[in-house]
Amino acid sequence: MSTTPRATGTRRGAAAAITVAVPSITHTLHARRARHPHSTTPPPPADTNNTMHSKLLLASTFGAAAAFQAPAASKATSSLQAMYNPSSFDDVQSLPGILNPTGFFDPAGLSNDVSASELKRYREAELTHGRVAMLASLGFLVGESGFTPLFEGKISGIGINQFWQVPTGFWPVILLFIAVPETFRALRGWMEPTVPENYFQLRPGYTPGDLDFDPLGLKPEDPEALKEMQTKELQHGRLAMLAAAGMIVQELQTGATLF
Repeated sequence: MSTTPRATGTRRGAAAAITVAVPSITHTLHARRARHPHSTTPPPPADTNNTMHSKLLLASTFGAAAAFQAPAASKATSSLQAMYNPSSFDDVQSLPGILNPTGFFDPAGLSNDVSASELKRYREAELTHGRVAMLASLGFLVGESGFTPLFEGKISGIGINQFWQVPTGFWPVILLFIAVPETFRALRGWMEPTVPENYFQLRPGYTPGDLDFDPLGLKPEDPEALKEMQTKELQHGRLAMLAAAGMIVQELQTGATLF
C-alpha cells in the first residue's frame, strides 16, 4: 500500500510518541516504589492495572489509525486535479471511450509520441466517422425494410445500390445537407489556414465533436456525467462502424438484401 510522505511522517510520529510514553509511565511507577519501599499502601488492584493497559492499547490503536488518514486538504486537492476537462487531451489514458475490462487499448501504438493537438484531431475523425456510420446502419435497415415514404416507394433492392436510384434532381439537396454541417464544423473547430502552422489544426479550446447543437438539452452540466455520455457515443459509433462495414461486405459478396 502506497502512502504520501506526510502520512508516513504522521505514522512515524504516532509510533514514536507511543514508544516514548510507555517506558515513561513504567519508569514513574518504579521510581515511586523505590522511594517508598516499606509503604503500607496496598498495591493497586489487578483491575486497575488492566484498565491502564487497556487505555495504553486504545491509545496506540487510535494513534496508528490516525496516522493512516490523509489530510483533508490533500483530498480536496486531488478532487480538483481529477476534474474532467473535455477540451484537454494531455493525458490520453484518461480520455472518454476507455472501459473495463480492456481499459486503455492501443495495441498498434497510434497514440505513442503524439501531441495533444494530434490526439484531438484523431478523436474528431473518430466521432465524425462514428456518427456517419450510425446514420448509415439505420439507413440500411430502413431502406431495406420496405418503408420508403420518399419517391413513391420506387427505391428498392440491396442498400448499397439504393443511392443510385435517387433521382438526380434530388442530389443537390443531399449535397446541401452534407455541406451545411461540415462547413459549420470547419468554422467552429478548425484553425483558419492562413499560415502553414494552422494547417489541419483544431482550435485549442475546441472539444472534438461539440458543434453546439443540442436542441433537446441532452448535454449534462456535470463534467463526469458528460464524460460518461461521450463514452456512450463513442461506443455506439465504434459498433456502428463495424456494423456498416459488415453490411456492405455482406451485400457485396451475396448480392442480396440483409433480410
